[in-house]
Amino acid sequence: MRILQITAGAAGMYCGSCTRDNALARELLRRGHEVTLVPVYTPTRPDEPNVSRDRVLFGGISVYLQQHVPLFRKTPRLLDRLWDSPRVIRAVAGRAVSTDARLLGDLTISMLQGEHGVLRKEFEKLVEWTGGEPPPDVIDLPNSLLIALATPLRRVFGRPVCCTLQGEELFLDGLLPPYRERALALIRRQVPAIDRFEAVSDHCARFMSSYLEIPPSQISVVPLGISLDGYTRRDLEQGSSDPAFTVGYFARVAPEKGLHVLAEAYIRLRRRTSGRPMRLEAAGYLARASQPYLDDVRRRLGTAGLGHEFTYRGEVDRQGKLAFLRGLDVLSVPATYDEPKGMFVLEAMASGVPVVQPRRGAFTEMVERTGGGLLVDADSPDALADGLFQMATAPALRATLAERAVAGVRAAYTIAHSADRLLEGYGEVVGGNGAGGRGTREQGRHAAGVPG
Repeated sequence: MRILQITAGAAGMYCGSCTRDNALARELLRRGHEVTLVPVYTPTRPDEPNVSRDRVLFGGISVYLQQHVPLFRKTPRLLDRLWDSPRVIRAVAGRAVSTDARLLGDLTISMLQGEHGVLRKEFEKLVEWTGGEPPPDVIDLPNSLLIALATPLRRVFGRPVCCTLQGEELFLDGLLPPYRERALALIRRQVPAIDRFEAVSDHCARFMSSYLEIPPSQISVVPLGISLDGYTRRDLEQGSSDPAFTVGYFARVAPEKGLHVLAEAYIRLRRRTSGRPMRLEAAGYLARASQPYLDDVRRRLGTAGLGHEFTYRGEVDRQGKLAFLRGLDVLSVPATYDEPKGMFVLEAMASGVPVVQPRRGAFTEMVERTGGGLLVDADSPDALADGLFQMATAPALRATLAERAVAGVRAAYTIAHSADRLLEGYGEVVGGNGAGGRGTREQGRHAAGVPG
């Protein structure tokens, strides 16, 4: 099967969505499928070998300039190539290219207006680029924020278009009014342009069906999966024994991911385990804007007399991630919203590290399906502390959960399982000729062409 897969860069950071898209493309290539993985906005940065094209569609610099300076909407293509270069975009990624929803309202609306918005030139460049590409059997978009790409791609290739749902509601809910309402309206009006939506969890499918007004029959679940290359059990690692019980956090350092909740739970835990050596370790991407948040977490731990037990390891590459996880006794990322993904849960469990997670979002199905951890009340440092206390004081329970975690991930959450489900969905839309085969292709095109 020939697959055109679009993926969204994340301004130079390690990104769970980029990693998922890249891992799926690698697995499909391994199976003999022809996959073109092309990024939009910025080059991607997965923690495995990158199989994406060395070019960027809708380059982050171009779309920013065209959004804010009308002159750049008419510059010649030759000039555009200067700032559309992946090398130039990498040089400014994370500095001039923002991913903060509070600052991107206008640009989000322009992207969703597609060929009828101020970014019309970028959509024309997309169509020009397709002229040199072989026709795919199926096209896949990385999230609903890029749904406006569906109509021009379908018009050029006449093939089914799928769209992944993997947590874009957090961005949409972060938009300031009235951008949020306009963005949701534009996405909902373009739902008919998509042949199949692919949700990354059962929770995501249920929530997004209501949130974006997508018929449940139009959504299939392609659960997250991870590549197990390099994953080994902590208890099989020489020299992994450590007298200190280590609580870990591995995610983007930001309020919505809940490091402050974990810190409060850790303070409560230490009141009950003062005589035992313990540590709280964190790793993950830290945006400049989130530095005060991390400082507040450090200050709170310091006030409690526990500052010396906390270490932030920074953003780590794949080898650093694997080593970090092997050094933990338990992982907890107590997100303060209904997380639809939670790849860090799978990564920890694959390393033989049980988890303590709030009973919300995709965490519930992951933990219940694998048996690799404990679920506690959401937004409750006391409940989280109770769960961590169980892990710290019941080594037999911790060992049992670790065994279940390793087996559970391998039974249900590998990248091979994800690819199986993805190909199953592709087969259905390709076999039925997509929306056109159901007699709704024109409806989708007209819906997607309505400016907002």
